[in-house]
Amino acid sequence: MIRQTMDADFSGDAAMVREKSRLAGEFWPKFKRFAARLPFAEDLVAAYFCAFDRNTPRHVQGVLVGALAYFVLPFDVIPDMLPLVGFTDDAAVLATAIRLVAAHIRPEHRQAARRVLARAAGEPGGGGRTTDDGGQKVEGGR
Repeated sequence: MIRQTMDADFSGDAAMVREKSRLAGEFWPKFKRFAARLPFAEDLVAAYFCAFDRNTPRHVQGVLVGALAYFVLPFDVIPDMLPLVGFTDDAAVLATAIRLVAAHIRPEHRQAARRVLARAAGEPGGGGRTTDDGGQKVEGGR
């Protein structure tokens, strides 16, 4: 499964749509389970918003979708359930992806991420749906 994601061809519209659809369905539930333990939570959510922004170039979306897909995959190099070290591989993949595309993660992506995190912190269940700046429905807010 990891191999399939890493080898995915993001140049085709159909492949990108499939991968983004799968990612959208798996990202928020996993994020909610682990958000309190993630020191890189803001970067993770900002990367998500950038990847789903229609104004983001396709090659940048491909890099971010690949990194975010690694976060949601159930099988990792280092299992996420291990205390303290479980997300180190996820953080490394995300940090590398963000460095590659940092110029495309705009302030509005970071602002939307901060709003989602603030809402999640204020709600015991973290639940509900909200709308990001682009009018796209996302989970994690009120």
